[in-house]
Amino acid sequence: MKLKKNTFIQGAFIATLGIVISKILGIIYVIPFYAVIGDQGGALYGYAYNIYSIFLGISQAGLPLAMSKLISEYNTLGYYETKERAYKVGRTFLNIIGVVCFLILFIFAPQIADLIIGGVKDGNTPEDIVFVIRIISTAILVVPILSVSRGYLQGHKFISPTPISQVIEQVVRVVIIVAGSFVMVKVFNMPITLAVGCAVFAATIGAVCSYLYIHHKIKTNKDLLIQKSKKKEPYIPTKEILKQLIIYAVPFVMIDLFRSFYNSVDVVTLVKTLVYDFDYVTKDAETVMSVISTWGLKLNMIIISIVSGMMTSLIPNLTSSFVKNDMKDVSKKINQTIQVILSIALPLTVGLSFVTPLVWRTFYGVSTYGPITYRYLVFVAFATTLFTSFTTILQLLKQYKMVFVTLIAGFLTKLCLNVPLMHLFNSIGIYPFYGAITATILGFLVSALISAIYINRKFKISYKDTYKELLNIFIGVALMLVVLFMLELILPLDVRSRLLSFAFAGVYAAVGGAVYLIYAYKSGTLERVFGKEFFGKIKNRLKRKK
Repeated sequence: MKLKKNTFIQGAFIATLGIVISKILGIIYVIPFYAVIGDQGGALYGYAYNIYSIFLGISQAGLPLAMSKLISEYNTLGYYETKERAYKVGRTFLNIIGVVCFLILFIFAPQIADLIIGGVKDGNTPEDIVFVIRIISTAILVVPILSVSRGYLQGHKFISPTPISQVIEQVVRVVIIVAGSFVMVKVFNMPITLAVGCAVFAATIGAVCSYLYIHHKIKTNKDLLIQKSKKKEPYIPTKEILKQLIIYAVPFVMIDLFRSFYNSVDVVTLVKTLVYDFDYVTKDAETVMSVISTWGLKLNMIIISIVSGMMTSLIPNLTSSFVKNDMKDVSKKINQTIQVILSIALPLTVGLSFVTPLVWRTFYGVSTYGPITYRYLVFVAFATTLFTSFTTILQLLKQYKMVFVTLIAGFLTKLCLNVPLMHLFNSIGIYPFYGAITATILGFLVSALISAIYINRKFKISYKDTYKELLNIFIGVALMLVVLFMLELILPLDVRSRLLSFAFAGVYAAVGGAVYLIYAYKSGTLERVFGKEFFGKIKNRLKRKK
């Protein structure tokens, strides 16, 4: 089947939908997986994934986005032969980086495990952590090549293959994680560590299957991807292409890497501080850690996936406008991006926080610290969307130094405030781990605020239209909350049954979502944010179905 190019909003919608489906699959499997491995297994899974994500960030995080940007730029300029050479250079470079990162992670796994767990006893052992880190390191051999191939297609404004490949990857992962962990623990009575090892190895198998799909799409659409230049191209040396790719990739890598650093600060400090400073038992401390690093993070990815979809579409479109020096269109796309994210992410965050007891019980069952921790942790997802959006836009406008300034400023905020805020919150009678969550939120917001102010001053990008829509969004969220509080008088949030929790959560979601969407429609926010043409197509399709 031949690929079709997507407009900015179409691409954003397709990418977001695919990523959201992928993330929903990623949290549905958590119900049986959690039942098999429990909190301690969840903490072990989180240790492996957080360290893996750092090395994954080094080896590939920026390359699909950088490749998308570079391909879009060369396409706009008509440098078709150079574009193909850039793709080959990127693949070779990523192969080398992936192998190096794999070797480092595999060889130094014992030192990493000691840094994570230290002398803490009665929980996961250093040997357990070494085992799962070495297993998951194999994924770094595959994911970089997969990512650069996705970026190649995105750069041509073929957005749909990326989310489809992500769904394929996630389906394979889910099947292996659920079936593998169940069989190992429940059928053969193997240790939890082996089940977690099977679960993290699923990342490797999923990536291989996803790559085979992307490779097939590239191979069968060569006539659309490979074009002949109508004019003589200036020759750009391979060294210069690689340099440009690295320059584009490094800020993207750093954005993803710093997000991982935030989690790593918690991985290294949270359990130790709760145990040694506040006399938490190790089991409770690791339960909180598993919520922040694993179980809660999976729920947060539903919200964070919105910005991922927007960025997938924004990068080639904004790059094309910027290369043409069409600053009016650049301003329009920046404001539209922020408005779409705010109009979806804010009500989702507030609504999810409100129904946390029901959602948590549906996915993870009864838990003392789970709902308490996640009700506040969900706001990290919203802060992350703002952080990622503004820092990525800054990078697309080629303000690389400011990207680093904002990233470092935000991370230093997290690093410096993490433990002090835990002590402060504890001293005023608030859960100390709320201090660590607050430090994360403040760090992300500091980066987003600095980026937004700089973009406004440097490029004269006005946020006036966004401010106007933000007021409507706040009113819609407030109305939604009022209705939800009224609904709580009829449907309690503290039911013990998992089935009732699921049913009640569905009712809350339907009612809250309906209230917000009706107001957004009546106020004109939906049409202004998503555009008359795109919004009109959706209305027409809905009318046909009726």
